[in-house]
Amino acid sequence: MSYPNFFNTVPTIKVADPLSNILGAFENGIYEFSFLEIVKSAGHSCPTVAGAYLITLEALKALYPDEMIIRGNIAVEFKENLDDGVAGVISNVVTQITGATDKSGFKGLGGKHARHSLMYFNQSIASSARFTRVDNQKSVDVFYDPSSVESNPNMGQLMQKIMTGIASEEESHEFGRLWQDRVQRIFENISNVVRVVELD
Repeated sequence: MSYPNFFNTVPTIKVADPLSNILGAFENGIYEFSFLEIVKSAGHSCPTVAGAYLITLEALKALYPDEMIIRGNIAVEFKENLDDGVAGVISNVVTQITGATDKSGFKGLGGKHARHSLMYFNQSIASSARFTRVDNQKSVDVFYDPSSVESNPNMGQLMQKIMTGIASEEESHEFGRLWQDRVQRIFENISNVVRVVELD
């Protein structure tokens, strides 16, 4: 399996999942998510998938600064409806990492460890997403804006050729390389593209 090397440089997200521990999937319920795994699930790597990973990474770092992240203990809100724009793509990434879903998730075990009703859409927030710990109600707003990381100017022409079916193999390869170059630069400029605001 071949993929861009920078995938391996993106910080992983380590979680403790009490449900996973109970059901014997991972020792002590502890495991990690990598960007590579998220890309496999999404089927592609793009600024949206990268942004969804980054807002989750940075939000969880703020919510659990000195503790293990507890998967299933995080509620997430979005201002968009599920079917608006890329909200579905973003929410799928967030769900994979946090376990939070709107109605489709696990219904619980003995009245505990439910994953449904932890994700909300069409909320009155200004941020890209709001993450809240269920146990202590600590919340953070996360803002994602990759506009400062510009695309290579050649990408527009290359994409047009690809969409019209006239791109050569070399041009298609170059488009993919330039596309992933922007994704890499987004990760290299986290402080410029992601902002976390802790709420009272």
